Amino acid sequence: MNSVDTFNLDIRALGTFVAVLDEGSVSRAAVKLGVSQSAVSHTLDRLRQALGDPLFVKSGRGIAPTRYALQAGPHIRQILDDLQSLASGPPFSPDTADFTFTIAANDYQRDLLLPPLAKTLRQQAPGIRLQVIPSGIPSADMLRKDVCDLIVSPHAPEATDIMQRGLMADRMVVFYDPSQRDAPRDLPEYLKADHIALLFATGEKPGLENTLAARGLTRRTMVTVSNFSGLPEFLRGTDMLATAPELMSQHLLRDFAWTPLPFEFKPFTLLMLWHRRNQNDPAHRWLRNQVNAVAATMNGLNP
Repeated sequence: MNSVDTFNLDIRALGTFVAVLDEGSVSRAAVKLGVSQSAVSHTLDRLRQALGDPLFVKSGRGIAPTRYALQAGPHIRQILDDLQSLASGPPFSPDTADFTFTIAANDYQRDLLLPPLAKTLRQQAPGIRLQVIPSGIPSADMLRKDVCDLIVSPHAPEATDIMQRGLMADRMVVFYDPSQRDAPRDLPEYLKADHIALLFATGEKPGLENTLAARGLTRRTMVTVSNFSGLPEFLRGTDMLATAPELMSQHLLRDFAWTPLPFEFKPFTLLMLWHRRNQNDPAHRWLRNQVNAVAATMNGLNP
């Protein structure tokens, strides 16, 4: 018997072989596969050349498999099953998984969503380690170059290979220490007050700053911090204002009072972002579902 010519083997050819073996007929196999009889016959000719065996021979009005075809059948079925499993991604079981999953999130998203996620992982997937890095204003390359597996941010890069899903809605409000001052009554009082502002470590400004600048408005910034975690200690015991997401009243800024912004500013949606190559990965999909489940327990969008 000749050595196998692997260049004449492909998934479709092997699938055609199995169809003919199951149906015992070239014509019925063609109907099952939705192709012409000549296409099936041509594929069988390629397989005969590749495998060095007739595979099927005439028997009365039909055809019969050779002994080689009967012996090769189970092996070829296993190959097709393995390829199908490969296409679906590697098997995944949370309780036995062992890897590190990296999420990029600024402190607001980190403190809001990731501690409950870590608790879920410890209970259901103790071998999955969570690594959290800052996202700043995220770029598509963070996902393309595997800097992280997932980004949680209100800012989505404009890229066709980046997938996204809304997690929850939020809006910007004004926080203040009620022991030191009342809420600003209007826009002039808001602008006149001393403010604690945010400037990400990467140099980007939040959208609020751009909105104020576009309207020709300026506020007096007395302190600038690189993340939201810096707000409480600067705000406590002063008459300054800090503009931050309302949901921070549930954790980092829970000790302060808040009031709506005295000007129109669109609410935003926290997004979960990932690269398209991970769309169907079972482990990645399971972890996305866990993040979404955490968000569903809070105010905002339904899962």
